[in-house]
Amino acid sequence: IEVRERFLINGAMVDEADFEEGFGIVLEASRKMMEKGYCHPTFFEFLFLMAMVIFKKQDVDVMVLETGMGGRLDTTNVLEHPCACVITSISLDHTKYLGDTLEEIAGEKAGIIKPDVPAIIGTKDAASDFVFIEKAATSGTTIEFASENWQVERNPMNEYRLENKHGVIFDHVQPDLKGLYQRKNIPAVLEAVLSLRTSGLKITDQNVYNGIANTIRNTGLLGRWQELSRTPYTVCDTGHNIDGLTEIVAQLKTCKYEKLHFVMGMVNDKDVDSVLHILPKDAIYYFCKASIPRAMNEEVLAEKARSNGLHGNTYPTVAAAYQAAREEASDQDMIYIGGSTFVVAEVV
Repeated sequence: IEVRERFLINGAMVDEADFEEGFGIVLEASRKMMEKGYCHPTFFEFLFLMAMVIFKKQDVDVMVLETGMGGRLDTTNVLEHPCACVITSISLDHTKYLGDTLEEIAGEKAGIIKPDVPAIIGTKDAASDFVFIEKAATSGTTIEFASENWQVERNPMNEYRLENKHGVIFDHVQPDLKGLYQRKNIPAVLEAVLSLRTSGLKITDQNVYNGIANTIRNTGLLGRWQELSRTPYTVCDTGHNIDGLTEIVAQLKTCKYEKLHFVMGMVNDKDVDSVLHILPKDAIYYFCKASIPRAMNEEVLAEKARSNGLHGNTYPTVAAAYQAAREEASDQDMIYIGGSTFVVAEVV
């Protein structure tokens, strides 16, 4: 919703004064670069440099960085000696920039794997795992696939029991994030914790339980299977690629409702047709456009959707689409809002 969300310290956005100071320092450096004939930093490069300035001033103990898009050419990849490198999963996403196949995308993601830095991969996939294995081998580092190392059980109360191949057990894990896809994310978290412990970070089991149980409170994370209303039951989720929405569709099938009302918008650089192909055909769709330049026109999205057997009306804004869904849905129906992080950002 605002750019300071990208800079969190102890779960809180940096204050405006530190943000403005960081902006000024990077702006001045950028001007000097341009005077010497270099290009102005991109938006993400500029923000990354600001983060380094802000985190250095705050003297943080541990820094967690999320790559912007890929890995190999990502701005964050200038850091040479992190404690660990984690790749959660591979999906057909940002295909315009990263490649049209899982193997090509994996090659870009694998670019963050570095010599003597443990590599952790969330899920193993035959279409891409060999890319990571080869990259780790040539980099001279270890690699662990969390999905291979952990057995995961989940009960109806959203409690998890996880046991790894060496007998390490975490039982009665209660995430505040309710998406069923957390069964894939939590093993990656635990694998990272075990690795970080070996690097000298003191992370107790209780730290792990508390962290997973309080992710939303600790980080301010919004829009992950977030319940907005009970009547009608209304949920939003920022899942926006084929893997993410496959998980969403599976969870929607576990929900009880008479009719599903699907408020949807997407951005132009996604594999839109593949995503539309898996969405429920019996839902009523409300196609809309988020208020960003990258957003796909709602009429274009609706036309693509019709080609995939999905039908509904178009709306110029997310707010108008959501309002229409609320007016048409009965108390026994369900409303789902998603397709893009930017769509969700306008309703949470």
